[in-house]
Amino acid sequence: MSDDRSSAGPRVGVLLINLGTPDAPDAPAVRRYLAEFLSDRRVVEIPPMIWQPILRGIILTTRPRKSAHAYAQVWRPDGSPLAAITASQARVLAERFRGKIRVDYAMRYGRPAIGDRLTALIAQGCDRILLAPLYPQYCAATTATANDAAFTALIKLRVQPAIRTLPPYHDDPFYIGALAGTVREDLAALDFTPEALVASFHGMPERTRALGDPYHAQCLETARLLEQALGREVMVAFQSRFGRAKWLEPATDHLLADLAHRGVRSVAVVAPGFAADCLETLEELAIRGRQTFLDGGGTSFAYLPCLNDRPDSTEMLGKLIARELEGWATLL
Repeated sequence: MSDDRSSAGPRVGVLLINLGTPDAPDAPAVRRYLAEFLSDRRVVEIPPMIWQPILRGIILTTRPRKSAHAYAQVWRPDGSPLAAITASQARVLAERFRGKIRVDYAMRYGRPAIGDRLTALIAQGCDRILLAPLYPQYCAATTATANDAAFTALIKLRVQPAIRTLPPYHDDPFYIGALAGTVREDLAALDFTPEALVASFHGMPERTRALGDPYHAQCLETARLLEQALGREVMVAFQSRFGRAKWLEPATDHLLADLAHRGVRSVAVVAPGFAADCLETLEELAIRGRQTFLDGGGTSFAYLPCLNDRPDSTEMLGKLIARELEGWATLL
């Protein structure tokens, strides 16, 4: 990650952006995080006059304590897994680019905030900045809201840097190659051969697909290309349902239970839509997903880690970023 104390050096910056995380695995920190996250109109499209009383009432009264318990199960000595891994990705990429560009990271919700890190990059002399939301599949509730937050921060500036944004890379050969390579490596390290391989993507309300969001189609294309690269079937499911609306199906927990009930005894789950392991992968999949499958009669379960800051991952991100910076910097 960049050194904020110096204004000398490269004039090109990259800001890695991920979803966000509470500052601590306790109820007050989770309440602050959820209040910001669930107030985003890109995330919850219910009119605020209807939604905010619900959010400020039952949800922020009951959910923070439950979520804090979940966060406590995956919290690392260096903090939130998502924040720690994203910070590591930024450091590795900065080293890869050998000082030719500044690399920093931010979270859409929580800290470090997007506006703060944009200001830091500008203070270091960056007048050209690539916004890099770390979401392979485009979704208005992830990629778009990350860019929204950056441009909202830029509204306040008299002199703005030139801005580029990293496009979705759900079908990019660099991404598929890195994903397939790590899945092969992780499967080979298991002491069993999974009968089923499930790709679990974060869920979205079905309504978003009807409104034209390409997320569902891009998830299916990622799974198809991964299946092609691995030479074996990849089943698709969607996790993290919230509320009573109809969500994308099949639901991951329902699929895992159904596989076990149908006599499948071993399964591996991968989360291709997450650039870094987080609550949704480490607690929802690796802990609760495992229990769901075993309770249904399964005997062997494996969660395969995200790309994270592994060499294949940072090399892939480096290539994607270098391509988007053509004309601004010569990196490869």
